[in-house]
Amino acid sequence: MVSIGTYQRVAVTDAAGELLRQLTVQHGPLMFHQSGGCCDGSAPMCFPVGMFLTGPSDVHLGTLEVTGLDPIEVYISEAQFEYWKYTHITIDEVPGRGAGFSVEGPTGHRFIIRSRMLNDAELEYFGLR
Repeated sequence: MVSIGTYQRVAVTDAAGELLRQLTVQHGPLMFHQSGGCCDGSAPMCFPVGMFLTGPSDVHLGTLEVTGLDPIEVYISEAQFEYWKYTHITIDEVPGRGAGFSVEGPTGHRFIIRSRMLNDAELEYFGLR
């Protein structure tokens, strides 16, 4: 996705943006951490800011811009990033049970990842070529 002449590693669909607006009313500002595949597979986990502490082994993937909300930061563990570093991630929403610790759990909806390989321009921009 191109935004003001720069490339982004993460994006959000309109459906996920709507769910994020609803969750922000209930929980306040939010952030994501891309799960490494333990209990909830590789689900994107959504937390109120401050409820999940990132550390030096987490990589900041980018910031989601959702109309009406503060920017939503997205992180991934360094080990998981090694598997996904050539991938663009889009956070989407579908009906279903949310991940165990993620705030959308009780809503009847869940966040999922849609991914694609970075294109040549993105690979060069992110220094992967």
